[in-house]
Amino acid sequence: MTDNNQSLDEVAIMKSDGDSRYGDKNKKIRQIFFEYSGLIPFFIFAILFIGIPTLVVILNAFKTNDGNYTLSNILLAFTDVYFLSLISSLKLGLTSALTGVFFGLMISYAVFVSGMKRLQKIVSTASGVFANTGGVPLAFFFIAAIGNYGLVTLALQKIGIDIYSGSFTLFGFSGLVLVYLYFQIPLMIIVVYPALEGIKNEWREAAANLGANKLSYWRYIGIPILTPPVLGSFFLLFASAFAAYATANVLTQGTIPLLPLQVGTLVSGDVVADQSNVGYAMGFEMIVIVALAMTLYTYLDRRATKWRKK
Repeated sequence: MTDNNQSLDEVAIMKSDGDSRYGDKNKKIRQIFFEYSGLIPFFIFAILFIGIPTLVVILNAFKTNDGNYTLSNILLAFTDVYFLSLISSLKLGLTSALTGVFFGLMISYAVFVSGMKRLQKIVSTASGVFANTGGVPLAFFFIAAIGNYGLVTLALQKIGIDIYSGSFTLFGFSGLVLVYLYFQIPLMIIVVYPALEGIKNEWREAAANLGANKLSYWRYIGIPILTPPVLGSFFLLFASAFAAYATANVLTQGTIPLLPLQVGTLVSGDVVADQSNVGYAMGFEMIVIVALAMTLYTYLDRRATKWRKK
């Protein structure tokens, strides 16, 4: 009898422990769910407006109008005006990215060495605002400012300065680069400034104690540390300029063959016979190029983050 009671007690204890572990497991699951439930709208948005459209573009890039799989769309995307639009977009992305990296780095370094906390806060806040400004409003802002009859253009003409006397035009390649720099330079500042802050004074002092001058310090310490974030920023700026659509569409109206504009034209139905899926093939080109640029940016940003954590 005693053995039976003991066995029943052991069973009860094991059941109690099991219920406790089961309850703890449910509690942990509920905790994880509540912690990450805020991400559910993000994943829904990403699936509906990024995942599904991307999948549609990729599938249709390798299909004919009859639904058969083919490589002809990809091959056609590298011919004639379609290939020219790819080259123009690459040129625009590289030019604006290189210019944005240069001026953004110079401004970031000047603000950093100034040591003025208020100036640093103002530049940081302004960069966050300007970097997220683009599209149609940005294009109309520049048209109103330095268009053919813009306020700044007319004001400068009154004092004898004509910004359109040379080869510059807001509605051409140089104008697009200028407009893109409005958000490219602030974006560069946002990305590279934390890297400048990550350079510790102890490294400079240690280098000076070992007899290194400023040139040696930047050659062996400063530049190697800043190279990953600067290169990463370049790829980020390139991707943003390469894939920009609305601003270029308003300013150029198709006068410059750019890949995003060609994709928009083809996908919207303005195509010739048997080329309706070429737009998807060009969109696939954009996905590959932007994905490659963002992958390189992510890799370089992780390397830069390791330095900042040390």
